[in-house]
Amino acid sequence: MSMVEAAFDLVVIGGGSAGLTAARFAAQLGARVALVERERLGGDCTWTGCIPSKALLRAAQAAHELRHADRFGLVPTETRVDLARVMARVRAASQRVAAFESAEALRRQGVQVLFGAARFVDPHLLDVAGREVRSERFVICTGAASVVPSIPDLAQTPHLTYEQVFDLATLPRRLLVLGAGATGVELSQAFQRLGAAVTLVEQAERILPGVDPEASAVLGEQLAEDGVALRLGAAVEMVRPREGGVVVRVAGEVLEAEALLVAAGRRPRVEGLGLDAAGVAYSQAGVAVDEHLCTSQRHIFAAGDVTGGFQLTHYAGWQGFLAARNALLPGASPGTRASVPWGVFTDPELAQAGLSEPEARAKHGQELVVSRWPVERIDRAQAAGEARGLLKVLHSRDGVILGATIVAARAGEMIHEYALALERGLKLDDLASVIHVYPSYSMATQQLAAEYKLATLLRGATGAVLKTVGRWLR
Repeated sequence: MSMVEAAFDLVVIGGGSAGLTAARFAAQLGARVALVERERLGGDCTWTGCIPSKALLRAAQAAHELRHADRFGLVPTETRVDLARVMARVRAASQRVAAFESAEALRRQGVQVLFGAARFVDPHLLDVAGREVRSERFVICTGAASVVPSIPDLAQTPHLTYEQVFDLATLPRRLLVLGAGATGVELSQAFQRLGAAVTLVEQAERILPGVDPEASAVLGEQLAEDGVALRLGAAVEMVRPREGGVVVRVAGEVLEAEALLVAAGRRPRVEGLGLDAAGVAYSQAGVAVDEHLCTSQRHIFAAGDVTGGFQLTHYAGWQGFLAARNALLPGASPGTRASVPWGVFTDPELAQAGLSEPEARAKHGQELVVSRWPVERIDRAQAAGEARGLLKVLHSRDGVILGATIVAARAGEMIHEYALALERGLKLDDLASVIHVYPSYSMATQQLAAEYKLATLLRGATGAVLKTVGRWLR
């Protein structure tokens, strides 16, 4: 290594959601801060995850609406999909987002950006592509990478993960997707609606096996209606290449396709960081942190996917802020949560905050109350022709909200009201008293809450008195 290039108050390793947030906040505090990124700023979310997948889903929705324009009283049109043009638009969306988090933009905000792979030499010294960088404190934000499961011959068979799928220039006639988590489900619907024949394989008995079963069933029905062939409760026994594609044996059935997408989850990036030299405890499950995001070294923190917690961009950003705060300011704030709101951006969307129904039943038993409101009762959904779905709110007998699951066209927007309610310990009565905009999808929250409040009010002695007064007034 060369002479020490610079000394900093804080060095952030990794320029994804967690790292960007940590570095910007540190700069706002007046700290001398450097952000080290081995490849490109923005992380998976900007380049291979959230942004490109949503741009692809939007293109797929447009194609789907053209084919089914009769739903709106229009003449259906079969559109020709040029995947190269679609992917160019997808990449353009990523570039527009990345422009706000470029090295130049960060430098203007007081963050020094260093490009190159980072490796600890000792607890206070980094090697960044041959340059020495010393710091009083560090935040590790190196994220996670796709997992390739141990399926016979898979490693020797050409396949895609979410990290390469957006490089496709030609639409595969047949696409096999392994894994029905959020990534597998979103991309299956997108490619099916763009014109590929998609087969989605999942070892569990249902898609999105970790979510509310009722919500999972609704999305499963939608995927099947779109034409996705579902192979559920089916283990992959063999994968091998063939000319122009792949062959996969699933529960004894042989499937052929031009492309194979593996969506089997992600694993924290901990290799090559020199964590042993830094004295930082870690495993394949991620960098070990306490509730304040501190590692086994008191001056080194970690945030986001590399810690092995929720693999969510918004959670990573929140943790990045708190890791920088705890590294630089007195005292310490908790940087972990037992639950975090999240969404799956299919059509319809699925979103959840707090407990799912199975979790709530296991925790609260007979004290749990489940209130539902069908999406078909939402006037805006009927007007838009998007009436598939449900709103399910879990609460105690006195109305304290414990969780909510929504399957609807705007579920990702609707869920925030419940996230706030959970954060502040609100009751359904509180939501019923807020006047909601009509006609909006969120009007369903007021309708559900008001119906519950009225039913509660009319029960028992109070209800009897009110009914008697009502009859007397008539």
